Amino acid sequence: MPSNEYKQYLKKLKVNKVLVSVTQILILLFLIFIWEYLSNNNIINAFIYSSPSKVLKTIIDLYNTNNLFNHIWVTIYETFISFTLATLLGTFIAIILWYSKFLYKVMDPYLTILNSLPKVALGPIIIILCGANIKSIIIMALLISLIITISNVYSGFVNTDKNMIKLMHSFHASKWQMLKYLIIPYNYHVIVNSLKINVGMSLVGVIMGEFLVSKEGIGYLINYGSQVFNLNLVFAGIIILLIVSYLMYLLVLYIEKVLIRNN
Repeated sequence: MPSNEYKQYLKKLKVNKVLVSVTQILILLFLIFIWEYLSNNNIINAFIYSSPSKVLKTIIDLYNTNNLFNHIWVTIYETFISFTLATLLGTFIAIILWYSKFLYKVMDPYLTILNSLPKVALGPIIIILCGANIKSIIIMALLISLIITISNVYSGFVNTDKNMIKLMHSFHASKWQMLKYLIIPYNYHVIVNSLKINVGMSLVGVIMGEFLVSKEGIGYLINYGSQVFNLNLVFAGIIILLIVSYLMYLLVLYIEKVLIRNN
């Protein structure tokens, strides 16, 4: 049976968690109130900065015209595809590079250059090769998140505890056995944490792609709003994007908990 001290400790953790959540909500409500107040009293330019009430009205109008969930779904679908591909391909390529030091030395400068290259600069080439469609958007998002995944996972692999590696060598373990029984299990948290990075980077890539070629999606809403000087639509798109990003982050956290619990 848990001691009274332990029960008090758990109670304190719960209270602290509630306080953190309440404080976060109050800060958000305060910022919304300030934004609305400044806009309604012409302290800031309502045309440029819009207001929470106008943004809410724009979102409701999108819902009433049956466009809201269609744009959200398109962005989520594109993000999910690029996120899944980046995670699987990035981990697989990192394993290959760890397996062959020669190949890593050959590919290292190319990975560095690709990582530093602004992916939007490749947009026109991607569009010419793949067309102005969803393929271009997914490839652009994949280029953004793939290199980061490779770098993070490979870094975890090569920083595995040296003493444990020596122990595996002392048992004459093969490269495959070392990967299966030491490298991957030891870096499981690194691989899982890469999910958090991937979901954000994939979403960034998708929005960039939608800016260039899409006629649907949250990125399209923001881009279209800026083109017709509808700043209410721009802010509505940004708010929707923030909500979608947060919900996807929560989903990744849930997946992380499930994977860790099962391992």
